[in-house]
Amino acid sequence: MVNPFHLAFPVNDLAAARTFYGTVLGCAEGRSTEAWIDFDLYGHQIVTHLIPDACRARGEGGAGAVDGHNVPIPHFGVVLDMEDWKALAERVRSHGIPFGMEPQIRFEGLPGEQATMFFCDPAGNALEFKAFANMQQLFAKQ
Repeated sequence: MVNPFHLAFPVNDLAAARTFYGTVLGCAEGRSTEAWIDFDLYGHQIVTHLIPDACRARGEGGAGAVDGHNVPIPHFGVVLDMEDWKALAERVRSHGIPFGMEPQIRFEGLPGEQATMFFCDPAGNALEFKAFANMQQLFAKQ
């Protein structure tokens, strides 16, 4: 078993965060106050903290070149199994959330071949979710 990580990050609207993480992503809600909300993101604890001026413009913060794509930096997410990844992609699409990078396969035919997608929460925080056909290649070198 992998130990769960904890990540706290800013949002500018807790109600929008509650809808996005709770309804769109399907995260169970844990403790909360008027200033923050805990969510269970696939067994990991993420905490949205209300910082009213924290809204990040899409792409703000920079981008890194990966496999011919510019990916937003910073970003976070979870490596899922392929079935959960496909279900999440459909769930996000069904809620009308725009993708920064459409669900696709990267590094096809190479070590570390992976499915990936990027999208942002309502505060502009970038998320990436991945899946590997062979989880043993999570840390494979090119």
